Amino acid sequence: MTDPTPGAAPALRRLLDLLASGAATEDFAGVLADARLRGEPADVLAEIDDATWLALRVHRTLRQHRRREAELTALFDTAGDLAASRDLDDVLQAIVRRARMLLGTDTAYLTLPDEAAGDTYMRVTDGSVSVLFQNLRLSLGDGLGGLVAQSARPYATPDYRTDGRFHHTGQIDAGVLDEGLVAIIGVPLLLGGRVIGVLFAADRSPRAFSPDEVALLCSLAAHAAIALDTAKSLADTRAALEGLNSANAVIRAHSAAVQRAEQAHDRLTDLVLRGAEVADVAAEVAALLDGGIAVHDADGNALAGPAGGVEGLAEAVAVSRAEGRAVRRGDAWVCVVLAGQEPLGSLVLSGRPGLDDADRRLFERAGVVTALLLLLRRSVAETENRVRGELLADLLTAPDRDPVGLVARGRRLGVDLGRPHLVLVAEAAGPAARGRLAGAAGRYLFGSRGVSAEHGENVVLLLPDDGSASPGEAAEQAAERLARLTGVPVTVGAGRSAAGPLALAAAHAEGVRCVRALRVLGRDGDGASAQALGFLGVLLGDGHDVDGFVGATLGPLLDYDSRRGTELVRTLRAYFDSGSSLTRAKDELHVHVNTVVQRLDRIEALLGRDWNHPERSLELQLALRLQLLADG
Repeated sequence: MTDPTPGAAPALRRLLDLLASGAATEDFAGVLADARLRGEPADVLAEIDDATWLALRVHRTLRQHRRREAELTALFDTAGDLAASRDLDDVLQAIVRRARMLLGTDTAYLTLPDEAAGDTYMRVTDGSVSVLFQNLRLSLGDGLGGLVAQSARPYATPDYRTDGRFHHTGQIDAGVLDEGLVAIIGVPLLLGGRVIGVLFAADRSPRAFSPDEVALLCSLAAHAAIALDTAKSLADTRAALEGLNSANAVIRAHSAAVQRAEQAHDRLTDLVLRGAEVADVAAEVAALLDGGIAVHDADGNALAGPAGGVEGLAEAVAVSRAEGRAVRRGDAWVCVVLAGQEPLGSLVLSGRPGLDDADRRLFERAGVVTALLLLLRRSVAETENRVRGELLADLLTAPDRDPVGLVARGRRLGVDLGRPHLVLVAEAAGPAARGRLAGAAGRYLFGSRGVSAEHGENVVLLLPDDGSASPGEAAEQAAERLARLTGVPVTVGAGRSAAGPLALAAAHAEGVRCVRALRVLGRDGDGASAQALGFLGVLLGDGHDVDGFVGATLGPLLDYDSRRGTELVRTLRAYFDSGSSLTRAKDELHVHVNTVVQRLDRIEALLGRDWNHPERSLELQLALRLQLLADG
């Protein structure tokens, strides 16, 4: 970025002061207005206008960071309440109040089943003004809560009164109408695979709830379930102390286990609050449980812990997710790491074939803490990718406008555009699929230094080229993984490895051409580079790698002729030039027809039986012409 002009310097300093002080958005516009009143020249006004636009972008990003920090702080505060408080009502009230605050809804509430009465009742409410609503009792299976309890999955409705997916009753509809509720979301409180309650958030106007809001409410519901579980454990302990004097030793052991679990939860929560990494949490849990802890992502790739996996890990994770608890596999234990209904990964405990209930619960709580940590990492990564994605969009839109400035911006964001990168262009059919593809690209690059952004009808991925895979291999891997993440075929084209804004933009154009070629060839859902497309790659690629194409196509024949002094390449050229006529070919070569047949048999042995098929013969003839031109 060039130095500011003298006339713009005071305005730029004022913009920085506004950013530092957290001023309102409207205050930034006043800087340009003041400059106009002072009669600053047009170039100074343009510079101030550009700086104001950039300052507003930074201001929006900081505001998003503060919102995410507020959400995570509330989750951590809830975890602290759970560990420190012995009053179940206080913990549940705090969870419901935070649910209402974080989602910005008019009210929030929590219902629990009454096993004696055979129905459910309002346990805690926040923001409710209707006495009728606060005293509602719901029969099992009725209303939105009944649908959530039966399916053990979150459900949301933008308009409760017109939604026909669940069973309406006059009593429930009357309470909802009296409270004035319209949009409602409910998530289950799961304990051991069993629904023990439902946490709701509701608005008095129509509203669509985002996936992030669903995941956040599910995390709060997980805390509520733990609070109920802890309260039940403490109640059982007190009952045992009162009624079984002979079991004092067992009760003391149980109390110690509960206290140990609370202390462990405090230690794990403190690790997360101090910004620990996944490996730090894994090491702490391993020390608490006296075993080995490995953390895997949703695809089974190791994130931390000892090498080596559990046989049938994917199946064990599926069972753990279905049952809502840790499951044993051989001498190891497996616990799914969930954020709501989204699996983020798994924990594997080795070296502890026997695990009592207290240690099992501690292991499962470690899964909740790990989920919070992974959500935090993903939130930070998504924010960074959005900012880097803006750089990528500018790079592809106008690489020649300010290449030096683009490189400088990249370095500030941790992306060195001066080093080689691979440019992948991904395409999925349909607007809905393209929307899923953009999110899948961010998850695909999670944990790497890659960048993704939507550009035109495609999603573009920029990956550092570390030499571990060729452009074609990188495209194939991305197509396979993105298809699994989106659930639809994804076609990926790769440009050649490039460095610098202009070269990277050219590589993107080459990747776009590869995607179009794959679609034309009927290879939807495949990944390839120009080099992997044969003679089409020579036409599509910016480098026009003629020597590489000739070598890949005629290489076995050229090597054979070089080693043995034969004329297989000349024979093949004569055969094609004579219209595949053996007679005319032997006249051209001045040999016997049997010699031509023998040479063609040798060519088939070296090139494969399909050498004379139309598509292959076209590539061979083009390679022969290009080789002849190169020799000439």
